[in-house]
Amino acid sequence: MTQEDATVKGLTVREILDLPATVDVETAARALGISRSHGYNLARVGQFPCQVIRAGRSFRVQTTDLRRVLGVTDQAPATAAA
Repeated sequence: MTQEDATVKGLTVREILDLPATVDVETAARALGISRSHGYNLARVGQFPCQVIRAGRSFRVQTTDLRRVLGVTDQAPATAAA
């Protein structure tokens, strides 16, 4: 395990909801709780858990797909009927 792997810090639900329409693989990997290098390795071999858009040499992840994979919605939780 590298030091980078040992220091991966995920994102909060609020941070995920505040993300722009697409993010880099590093940000998506952080949200998923995996290291940057592992995220890029998964993206290169087509195994990243979200849809990855390749634009030239760069990779982008759609935030809507990232939210879907994480089960994060922007809707308020339902309240119990009284």
